[in-house]
Amino acid sequence: MKRKVPLRKCILTNEMHPKKDLLRIVVNKENEVFVDATGKKNGRGSYVVKDLDKVNKARGKKVLESRLGFDSETLEPVYDEIIRLIYREDIPKR
Repeated sequence: MKRKVPLRKCILTNEMHPKKDLLRIVVNKENEVFVDATGKKNGRGSYVVKDLDKVNKARGKKVLESRLGFDSETLEPVYDEIIRLIYREDIPKR
């Protein structure tokens, strides 16, 4: 029996992707925002596609800022972390 692949919508592109192809961004009760590489941390999760071009474009357009309601200063390290994780995952593929 073939198992169903869980899909999640990317908040940058509004496209559906398999959950494993996305990074989870969490806003917790303390109103902290961070990237959850494990996908298991508590808090409100949003998903972002693992695509450098799209992340950089979104950063320019301040997509996360409008979606999550935080200022650029708060989200700057989040963007950096997303990009760092994409690079880290990319290395074994090359």
